[in-house]
Amino acid sequence: MAKLLNDIERNAELQSLKEWRYDAPTKAIRRDFKFANFVEAFGFMGQVALLAEKAGHHPDWSNVYNRVSVSLSTHDAGGLTEKDISLARAIDGLL
Repeated sequence: MAKLLNDIERNAELQSLKEWRYDAPTKAIRRDFKFANFVEAFGFMGQVALLAEKAGHHPDWSNVYNRVSVSLSTHDAGGLTEKDISLARAIDGLL
């Protein structure tokens, strides 16, 4: 099982993930994305799906028209791990 990040580790990682924020109640990091239209938003989701499948780590997410909300948490570890940070970095790399 992946090791949970402690508060210090989490805060240090979030310094380099400027658009991501920690959501304490869900023990996850979240980011909202806005695109020009639905097609761009859906294309982005397709790219994220490929990254997630390759990593074996899948986001909780939602899509409404041109907006995509992504939440990352390692459920079997009960919170935030390096798997979430790595996937967030990979997602940011798509932009």
